[in-house]
Amino acid sequence: MSDAPPPEKAESAGVPAWVMTFADLMTLLMCFFVLLLAFSEMDVAKFKQLSGSMKDAFGVQAEVEARTIPKGTSVVAQEFSPGRPDPSSINQIRQFTVDSNRNTLDALNRELKEIEETREHARRLRLALKEEISQGSVSIQTEGMKIIVRILENASFDSGLADVRPDFMPALTKIGGLIDSNSGDVTISGHTDNVPIQNDRFRSNWDLSTSRAVSVTHALLNASTLSPDNVTVTGHADTRPRAPNDSVENRAKNRRVDISIVRGSKLDKHSTMSVAAAPEILDTTEVTQP
Repeated sequence: MSDAPPPEKAESAGVPAWVMTFADLMTLLMCFFVLLLAFSEMDVAKFKQLSGSMKDAFGVQAEVEARTIPKGTSVVAQEFSPGRPDPSSINQIRQFTVDSNRNTLDALNRELKEIEETREHARRLRLALKEEISQGSVSIQTEGMKIIVRILENASFDSGLADVRPDFMPALTKIGGLIDSNSGDVTISGHTDNVPIQNDRFRSNWDLSTSRAVSVTHALLNASTLSPDNVTVTGHADTRPRAPNDSVENRAKNRRVDISIVRGSKLDKHSTMSVAAAPEILDTTEVTQP
């Protein structure tokens, strides 16, 4: 055997090359996040809100039901805490708040009163026109603050004519006696069926419906104290039928003159509060019997 010493191991060539790349990457990432932190801003309001949410989530709180909206002296502060009492030069300190519900309640009460008066007015009209209602020549319908007195052609007009029949004039006198300027605005509208008409006097159903409405208007103005300023006259021909024009009976329903009486102020007329807040007193059923 040889007594020569074993050969020495070769010296290491150094760390792998990828370590330098990894170190550079880590350095760049650290610089990137340091810059992000330097450019960032702390939102104190959001931090307090977040801390409050965490406190509510992990703490123990008592829930108190708020039945009314808190009224304070500041619209900026979100929390109220008792302050130190200071002496005042006056003996009594009062805080005035506005009752936000009063106007709404007043409007509702006023509209409900108008609806009740409308129903009472319709009841008086039904009593006065009891005979005509039983004969089927007149019907009365209420919708909120509106009364619709519907005059059918079978007893009021001759076919194709616009003059009110003499035997129906007493009925219009009764209606006029129960309408005055305090009753509200009155709209008198004429309607026909879809059967065309053309003669020496009427060119179309538009002429016929308008002429019938005008005839009823003159009769009502002569029999009442109603001011012409509160009256509107319209003719609709066959554009607003009550029933399909597919039978003799339905066409007879469509030949009519409607007298609409609307109570209340202009604001109340366009309001839907009565329907939404008090549907139990809305009567849309057409009454043909007293």
